[in-house]
Amino acid sequence: MASFRTFSKNAPYLRQQFLALLGNTSASVKFICIIVFCTYFLSFSETAVRVLSVTPGYLMPPVFWVWTAFTFCFLEIHFWEVCVDIITVGLCGKLIEPLWGAMEMMTFFAIANIGVGILSAVFYLFLYMCTFNTDLLFTVHIHGLAGYIAAVSVAVKQIMPDHLLLKTPIGKLTNRNIPLSVLTMSLILWVVGLLEGTYPTMFTSGLLTSWTYLRFYQRHSNGTRGDMADSFTFSSFFPNVLQPPIAVVSNTIYGSLVKVGICTKPVRKYNVGAPTAITISLPGIDPHDMERRRQIALKDLSERLSKAERQQQQGWPQTERPKSSTGGTSKEMKTGLKSVTIAIPGEEPMPAPKSQLSNVVSVPGVSVSPSVSTSDTPVSLPTIPA
Repeated sequence: MASFRTFSKNAPYLRQQFLALLGNTSASVKFICIIVFCTYFLSFSETAVRVLSVTPGYLMPPVFWVWTAFTFCFLEIHFWEVCVDIITVGLCGKLIEPLWGAMEMMTFFAIANIGVGILSAVFYLFLYMCTFNTDLLFTVHIHGLAGYIAAVSVAVKQIMPDHLLLKTPIGKLTNRNIPLSVLTMSLILWVVGLLEGTYPTMFTSGLLTSWTYLRFYQRHSNGTRGDMADSFTFSSFFPNVLQPPIAVVSNTIYGSLVKVGICTKPVRKYNVGAPTAITISLPGIDPHDMERRRQIALKDLSERLSKAERQQQQGWPQTERPKSSTGGTSKEMKTGLKSVTIAIPGEEPMPAPKSQLSNVVSVPGVSVSPSVSTSDTPVSLPTIPA
C-alpha cells in the first residue's frame, strides 16, 4: 500500500519525464513503446505467453510458429523490463534516429530482433542435442527486447566509441566497454538467480546479430556497405589483453568465409577528383571513421561556439591593442617607421602632447619630437652657422 502511494505521488513527475523522453521522436518509436507497454498486461496469461514467445520446439517443423519470431520482442513479463525497454527505445530515437533516419532505424530494429529469435532458438536446440533435455525445447520461452538493448549498445559503440561515461578506480568506462560489461553483469545476475537464463542468451545473440549487420551489410548514403574501421573489429569488444588471440581466431573465421563465398572482401575506393573523374578501387579495408569523426568534430565545434556565446553575453572586456616597449602602437611596430617633426628657429613649434614631453630631445637651434606628423608639407631646414 505504501509503494502504491509512493507511485501515485511521483506519477506526475514520471509522466513528465516519459513525455520528455519520447518528445520529438518519430511515430515508429512511439508505436514500439506503446506496444511494449500494452502487451505487458498479456503476460499474465500463460496462453498468450506461449503463443507470442519463441519456443524452440515450436519454431521448427512440423509446428513451425513463424510469427513468434516477429512478436516475441514486444512481450515482457516484468514491469522493470518494460521500463528499461521504453528508455532504450526512446534513447535510440534521440541518438541514432537523427543520424540514420527513421527507415534505417526500423530496419535495424527488425533485423536485430529476428536474428535474436532465430539464434536463441538454435542455441537451445544445440543444448538439447548435447543433453537430450526436452524442457529446453518446450518449456523455454524467449521474449523481450534484451537482444535489441544489446544491439543499441553496439550501435552506440560504433558511433561514439570513446565517449566517457564514468571514471572508476580501475579505469575509465566508455561506450566501447558497455556491451561486454552489460553481458558480464547479466551472467552474474543469472548465476545469482535474479535473471532468467534467456536474458544473457538473447543479449549475446543481439551482440552478434547487430555487429554482423553493422560491420558488413548496413548501407550508407555514399554507396558503401558496412563499417570496416579498425575500432569496430570483433576483438575491440574485449579488453586489450585478450584482443590479440581473439583477433587471430576472428580473422581466421572471416578469411574462411571469404574463401567459401559467404562473405566478400571489402574494396577501398579513392576518388582522384578534378579535373579527372577517376576512381581507384583497391582490395582491402574501407574505414568508415570519416562520418564518426565528422560528428565528433561538429559536437566539439558546437560546444565551443556555445561557450563563446555565453562569454559574449556575460560582457567580457575586450583586450587592448598590444604596445611596443617604446610606447608605439602595433601598427608602428609592424611598419618599423616613425615620423619626426623638426622645429624651425624663429617659428614657434607645435606643442607636443603631454605623453610625449618626456621624449623630446633638446638640441641647440633644433628641437626634435617623436610625434606623428599628419601633414605632407615639405619643411625647409635652416642653415646652422659653423
